[in-house]
Amino acid sequence: AMNRVQLLGRVGQDPIMRQVEGRNPVTIFSLATNEMWRTGDSESSQGGEIWHPHLSFFCNVGDISQKTTWHRISVFRPGLRDVTYQYVKKGSRLYVEGKIDYGEYTDKNNVRRQATTIIA
Repeated sequence: AMNRVQLLGRVGQDPIMRQVEGRNPVTIFSLATNEMWRTGDSESSQGGEIWHPHLSFFCNVGDISQKTTWHRISVFRPGLRDVTYQYVKKGSRLYVEGKIDYGEYTDKNNVRRQATTIIA
């Protein structure tokens, strides 16, 4: 079995470091990834050049659509956690490799919620 994810995106806010009593600290931040695709025929619309980050090349396209996905990133490893907290800033372009973790928690209104986190 394998649980591995690779993301390339932009940091949404400066990382924060949290520590729950009795546990090791964790650095947390959000990462936005963009997915772009062609939706129309370039012959019937004005085309332009666009760079697709996942394919790493320019192509001539007509109408394009874009979807932004936000990912919650948690860094537990001491060296990486501290470097991330100190040097990563909002807007930084960042490559993240880790595993997907699905969890549940109870919010302040006593409602059970699900959370997906990338553990880097």
